[in-house]
Amino acid sequence: MNRRSFIRQTSILSAASLLPLSACMNEKKRTYKMGLQLFSVHEDMVADTLGTLTAAKGMGYEDFEIYGFEPDAVSYYGYPASELKSILDDMGLTVTSGHYGFSDFIGRPMDDLRRYVDQAIKGANALNSPYITWPWLDPSLRNPEGFKQMADLLNPIGEQITAAGLGFAYHNHGFEFEDHDGVNGYDIVIANTDPELVKLQMDMYWVMHSSDFTPQDLIDKHPGRYVMWHIKDMDKVTRDYTELGNGSIDYTTLLPDPEKSGMEYYYIEQGGNFTHSALKSAETSAKYFQEHLQHLL
Repeated sequence: MNRRSFIRQTSILSAASLLPLSACMNEKKRTYKMGLQLFSVHEDMVADTLGTLTAAKGMGYEDFEIYGFEPDAVSYYGYPASELKSILDDMGLTVTSGHYGFSDFIGRPMDDLRRYVDQAIKGANALNSPYITWPWLDPSLRNPEGFKQMADLLNPIGEQITAAGLGFAYHNHGFEFEDHDGVNGYDIVIANTDPELVKLQMDMYWVMHSSDFTPQDLIDKHPGRYVMWHIKDMDKVTRDYTELGNGSIDYTTLLPDPEKSGMEYYYIEQGGNFTHSALKSAETSAKYFQEHLQHLL
């Protein structure tokens, strides 16, 4: 290299070092794996786990949120967690979150809950899954007292999971937004949980279905706390689930700012109302997402 070339290259590197940090960061936009909530294809996973994972990978899914934990055996779909992890590794797939049955422990001794959380942690660690998620509340508890009972458990669960080096999140449906004399369950959850211990997983379908807010409205109120998203569409007539692109939610304009959200993972989901079959619907949603939405993240 001659002296002139050396000086020119040195000048370029020096100029780059003076750029604002934000300019450098903007060049490193995070890339996300396309995720699928496996509840969408639960019957297929139970009947043929390997075949279903292979089919999902062929559609372009690389990451999953798991469903169907067996705590005594620390297993999923009949596979010990460590064995399932080996299968996923061989296929180049990951599981980054799971939905676990915490709601069953409301009203039971705390020792029972702690043991269950320990088993969930073992399962998540075996899968190398960074998040454990509370996904449900029994209908009998969907009232202010029940929401408060649940919220009182979220912090200790989050503390136990955080101490194990994992993250804990709460997943909404629509019942949290129902009004109870000026109070709703979502406000109770937010007001009674530590944002450092209890992150949020936003189900965008249920936000649009059951509240007066948009997903971005919620993120504006609690930036950085929505670490995971569920993306699914709403039938134009029945308002039931439907494949992405077939419904009334225009995600091309609705998807929030992932950085402001704190979003780390997203999962496409359809809990039923399949046009043909669960796997075919997962494929339809994958194609729509790849063509119309993936570039927005």
